[in-house]
Amino acid sequence: MKSYLQHTLLGLGLTGLSIAGVVQRDIEVIRIHTPGDVTADSLHNIHVEFLDTQFEGQLQLVYGECGIENPMHGHHEIGSTFVKRDAHPERFVWSTPSDAPHSHCLHAFSGSTLMGRSSPIMVSSPLKKRENIADVADAMGPWFDGVAYMKSKKNDKAFVSKAKNHSVAILGGGMSGLMTSLLLESVGIHNWHIYESSQRVGGRIRTKYLNDTSPDQYQYQEMGPMRFPVSITYADTNETLEIMDHRMVFQLADVLNKMNKDKPELEVNFIPWIQKSPNVPAASGGNRLPNGQIPSAAQVAANSSLVYTAASENSTAAAEAQADYEKYTDLENRETLRKIATNMYQAHKQAVEDGMFHWSEAGYLRYAMGYDANLTDYVAGTTDSPLWGDFYDDVYFAATKWRTIDKGLESLPRAFYPHVKDKLTLNRTVQGLIHNETSGKIAVTWRDDPLQMIPESKEYDYAVVAAPFSKVRLWDLPRYSSLLSRAISSLNYDPACKMALLYKTRFWEHLENPILGGCGSVDVSGVGNVCYPSYNLNGTGPGVILASYISGTPARSTAALSPEEHVALIQRTMVEVHGEIAAEQFTGIYDRQCWEFDQHQAGAWADPLVGQQELYLPAYYQTELNTIFIGEHTSYTHAWIFSALDSAVRGTTQLLLDLGLVDEAKSVVETWMGRWIKL
Repeated sequence: MKSYLQHTLLGLGLTGLSIAGVVQRDIEVIRIHTPGDVTADSLHNIHVEFLDTQFEGQLQLVYGECGIENPMHGHHEIGSTFVKRDAHPERFVWSTPSDAPHSHCLHAFSGSTLMGRSSPIMVSSPLKKRENIADVADAMGPWFDGVAYMKSKKNDKAFVSKAKNHSVAILGGGMSGLMTSLLLESVGIHNWHIYESSQRVGGRIRTKYLNDTSPDQYQYQEMGPMRFPVSITYADTNETLEIMDHRMVFQLADVLNKMNKDKPELEVNFIPWIQKSPNVPAASGGNRLPNGQIPSAAQVAANSSLVYTAASENSTAAAEAQADYEKYTDLENRETLRKIATNMYQAHKQAVEDGMFHWSEAGYLRYAMGYDANLTDYVAGTTDSPLWGDFYDDVYFAATKWRTIDKGLESLPRAFYPHVKDKLTLNRTVQGLIHNETSGKIAVTWRDDPLQMIPESKEYDYAVVAAPFSKVRLWDLPRYSSLLSRAISSLNYDPACKMALLYKTRFWEHLENPILGGCGSVDVSGVGNVCYPSYNLNGTGPGVILASYISGTPARSTAALSPEEHVALIQRTMVEVHGEIAAEQFTGIYDRQCWEFDQHQAGAWADPLVGQQELYLPAYYQTELNTIFIGEHTSYTHAWIFSALDSAVRGTTQLLLDLGLVDEAKSVVETWMGRWIKL
């Protein structure tokens, strides 16, 4: 039997040439396409072309001086594998070492036979300006360093063959799942399918259009997320501090608008959101105005005696405790706020190093500062959330400029729908995943009949799980690592309840002290915050108030009320705020959303307890049994749409690197997060 080289030379009509002659005459058996910019200590895809489609045999790739005739003489090996005739690799992954010579060649060998050689490649020094997120965010997330991630793979992972044909199940049609589909499509991976348990996409985006109205009738309220912080402007210096991370939402809207340029009804338009307004109600500790109404924020600001606060048994110690906490967190320092606003990832890393995940506010005051339990509870309550959550929320809610989406946040998933509807199954409740150890594939399972013992299933190459752990923990799952399994089973979620009430007119905008947008709060138990619409100001026709928004432990008590009791409580409070006009104008139409009892969510948002985020975060950054977990609960921040989008970019990049699609991973990174990630 002829050797492979003899076979190739016969095919080329070159039987009389020596191997050296083949090389000297630049007759290539395998053509290596020289890459563009190559930097040391980085990842690159190198594309190859097999001139003989019948090649089968061992293939080794090395980088070394351009005249070498033996792979042993190369500077370093890139990869070695047995190539089958019907599965020629299309590219390979080159993890360029930090000491790679700057003008050598790539070589393909089969045994000691040279099969192809690139032209000289100029390897430049590492890009100092590009930051590795393992340095700027959290050393426990090594996937962000593409070099380290790929070095952990088996050697044959260097070779990539038809990677874009892999099938991907996206489990959950919320914003992280939708974003994943968009990112996969953007790099040419089309074999994906979304499974969604509800009858719609959008997840916890829940714009409710009351009384069966259309979006342009402006009779809606947001029962999920509502707005996006943009920037902080300081009145004393006129300095503006941009909040960077939420810009991904605005970027997504621009992309969707371009995709839907021929469908103006799907356009996503941002309008100002009014977060603060002088005439919204204010918590007053039970005090009321002479007319029996709850005072406004402006009235309280003008007369502090309108607010009753139960005195501490030691007011001096309480003030000292509060001062100690503020000194420790440094959140009164504008420079601290600046760091969080401009680079949330860097701030997260610093918070880890400073031990901010070891303490809640109450825990710090009680056990680090030594205040007694009574005083600690008076100042901080007994919450068990780490200080990090206070950090980023304090920055976001310091914003002086906000945006929302005209006609409702539902516009975002609505703009996605035409692009996913043909690869989407609604009303399908996933009940488990099965990993096939032989094929390495992962099967999605469900039951059309809840009582059937053996579920239906479909197998995929990868599963991207975008469903919240509050639901995933009920699935039948493969044997993931102990850390990931514990995260799924125990990550904490917060409850929240919202109540929107429909009135005959927007009467609150025409009172003696008109209310034009803004959120206030009341001290009536079970009510919490009240938010007035920032859209269609001074419009005619009916209007909707978000008359109650309450979260945390009190939301559980509110959720236990019957709908009739709940509506009555909130409507009575609206009369206490606005007077009898609220009773005259109420239509009796409402919408209620208590997230802990939502069958598709079982919680409003992830709120890791002390120790959970620092412990569990690394588990989300590894692919286990062909499964990748995304969603706001796997991000650095929680409860925001940005958090979900951020996780989708991470999960998609992780998947692309698993497939060896470095070019595509770089494209996603540069488009959405190019300022910090290193590939």
